[in-house]
Amino acid sequence: QVQLVESGGGLVQAGDSLRLSCAASGRTFSMYAMAWFRQAPGKEREFVAVVSWSGGSLYYTDSVKGRFTISRDNAKNTVYLQMNSLKPEDTAVYYCASMRAPFSSRWLISSEYGYWGQGTQVTVSS
Repeated sequence: QVQLVESGGGLVQAGDSLRLSCAASGRTFSMYAMAWFRQAPGKEREFVAVVSWSGGSLYYTDSVKGRFTISRDNAKNTVYLQMNSLKPEDTAVYYCASMRAPFSSRWLISSEYGYWGQGTQVTVSS
């Protein structure tokens, strides 16, 4: 059974940094692209960033480019989201997700993600 467990959220001030982690288990981690999504109160879930199965390809939504960095450690079965220069509009529950199919590049299609973590709250005060 695939499990994804996020950690690292918290309450910070604007301009601060946080690093989120997502530990995966239950299948061969290195075969699947991993992504971060977020959902703010009253809004739909949105894509944040994705890292390919090898770690060689990265993609970010425009609002976080230059501030957030996604990475993965296949030896530790963990994906990270380093968030710098945080803004109040980054406040949301952050979820990591794993794709259904191995070696897939259909990163921007949310229905392609079959496994989700429980989420971790990030709150940025102004």
